[in-house]
Amino acid sequence: MGGVIGTGLFLGTAQSLSMAGPLGLLLAFALVGALVWAMMISLGEMISHLPLAGGHVTLASRLVDPAFGLAVGWTYAANWLLVLPAELAAAATLISFWSNANPAGYIAALWVTVTLINVGGTRVFGELEYWFAAIKIITIIGLLILSIVITSGGVPNTDPIGFSYWRHPGPFVQFLGIKGAVGRFAGFIAVLPKAAFAYVGVEIPSIAAGEARNPSRSIPRAIRRISFRIGLFYIAGTFAIGLIVASNDPALARNDGTALSSPFVVAIDRVGINALPSIVNAAFLTSATSAASSGLYTASRCLYGLALNDNAPPVFARLNRYGLPYVAVLTGVVFGSLAFMSAGSHDAAVVFNWLSAFCSVGGLLSWASICFCYIRFYHAAKAQDITRDFFPYRAPFQPYAAYVALVGFSTILLVQGFYLLIPGQWSASDFITRYLMVVLFPLAYLAARSWQKCKTLDLLEVDFFSGSRDNDETPEPVGKSRWRRALAAFA
Repeated sequence: MGGVIGTGLFLGTAQSLSMAGPLGLLLAFALVGALVWAMMISLGEMISHLPLAGGHVTLASRLVDPAFGLAVGWTYAANWLLVLPAELAAAATLISFWSNANPAGYIAALWVTVTLINVGGTRVFGELEYWFAAIKIITIIGLLILSIVITSGGVPNTDPIGFSYWRHPGPFVQFLGIKGAVGRFAGFIAVLPKAAFAYVGVEIPSIAAGEARNPSRSIPRAIRRISFRIGLFYIAGTFAIGLIVASNDPALARNDGTALSSPFVVAIDRVGINALPSIVNAAFLTSATSAASSGLYTASRCLYGLALNDNAPPVFARLNRYGLPYVAVLTGVVFGSLAFMSAGSHDAAVVFNWLSAFCSVGGLLSWASICFCYIRFYHAAKAQDITRDFFPYRAPFQPYAAYVALVGFSTILLVQGFYLLIPGQWSASDFITRYLMVVLFPLAYLAARSWQKCKTLDLLEVDFFSGSRDNDETPEPVGKSRWRRALAAFA
């Protein structure tokens, strides 16, 4: 999870705070976090029993039909192909904190860096992501501690803040000037897709399930830690932001993508700590670079998995002598060039907002499909008289958690562009970024269904045994340092 924490949490929360207020921001992240947790426990029960290469993309074909697997796989691949340029654009604008030069050179340098990390293979990627995650975890914990110091008046020559920003300007914002409860609720709804972007990627471990050691043990262990990580990284983080920065602070409207638009840095600047913004910006830059690297890795492996299942051109399945799916990696690298759209713009954050909107929609579609797959998994097991005690991990509150999450994600997808209906707020670009993938997903499914001439699997036809690893246990490595064990618990 540490590998996918990026600009959505560190920078995107500034605009979210100004749109919804401190309580609206907290509730939006808490709601999406609860839905994500419900999705992850559903995924954990399936993957711990069927740790298939390709994760939930392969499960979609196994539990529904091959056409659904194709639609889910290409949606997921497209999502991560866009994460790469989104994070590269964000990283380049972070560098502009120190320099006003055209960001094209910075984008090119970061583009090459991310490419080299992925060309080095899984071992290089994994080791670097481990240390990137360590930096991000230290940054988050440090910012949370600093937030406590700031809000309690621990910085010299400052007064305690407490909950004063919750009283004035208030816990909610009247979104777009809409009065009353409707305006407050509208702000909360408007932040939900932005919160979703911050969570995008939590499901990545399922993609590597086929390579995991002792999946029947390691995956349930990882799933149980999800609620703790969501609480620490996202809920505590957004709560702290609402305490230390007023929702009407003019600095939140900068929207320039640099650290100066981060609510944490706004608070640091307000209390006069001059040295920290550059340090925090460097940490944010590391976070964006790491998230971009994760985006390229995930997109390439998804394309590779699609090709293996005959859902993508076979060229994507080509490997070099080191086992690297080089064609899939290079395809992702090409998509990274979309980041250069921000190079000639005075408002590069607009490009980042477009790409992040696409990514949040792709994430929501993927999560909804995971929940739908679990519902099929649950009822297929019941139809075949397979007790859930047979599975290595039994998710709590099922199947209700999966149903609630499916309805929740679907609702967010439908209402995310509600503000476009308000007079004077129509934007063709916003409509496309928020609804294009929502329309393309069912069209891709129907087209694949017609092309492959397949039918939805009967519940009695679902295969619960091919690829199961209940009895394939490999000794876990020993001798891991305390530092690595502690970091693993967090990241």
